[in-house]
Amino acid sequence: MNNVIKIVLAVLFFLCLADMPYVYYQFVRFVGLVGFAILAYQAHKQGRQTEMIIYAGLALLFQPFFKIALGRQMWNIVDVVVGIGLLISIFMKPKESQP
Repeated sequence: MNNVIKIVLAVLFFLCLADMPYVYYQFVRFVGLVGFAILAYQAHKQGRQTEMIIYAGLALLFQPFFKIALGRQMWNIVDVVVGIGLLISIFMKPKESQP
């Protein structure tokens, strides 16, 4: 399930590089919030605190309610970096948490 969320989010972020209608970007922000919140919750349940903090931070960054104005070029960079990070994370094996 987590891998599906990561792939969907990555594809949505990469599509942000195209000239899309504004409503698409609002949709991506909402889906990003929900997707990253789910990933943060799953990481918390599995005891992966660092991942949980990263996903929670990304959920806050992409949330649609209090928009963070970075400008189109900076958002494009963020979308690509986060999209690539999500795809890489699919193939990385998480470290076992220390007791």
